Amino acid sequence: MLELYQRVSLNRDFPEHNLKKGDIATLVDLVPHPTDGEDGYVLEVFNAIGESINVIIVPLSTVKPLKPDEILSVRSLIEVKS
Repeated sequence: MLELYQRVSLNRDFPEHNLKKGDIATLVDLVPHPTDGEDGYVLEVFNAIGESINVIIVPLSTVKPLKPDEILSVRSLIEVKS
């Protein structure tokens, strides 16, 4: 089980929030599903300089803990249209 305020990585894209697989967020709460579905995590997403840019709720299965053999990277939030 993940712990509150732990940094986690998304393991799938969330285009409705402009977030991609591999983006990092901080786990801020656990949300039980109102019926029998998958519980969720409340995540706070920060930009590269530490400003909060979004708070989202995602299913438990869509995040994973960071591992020591992973490295962080930076990408722009601005969508590039070709």
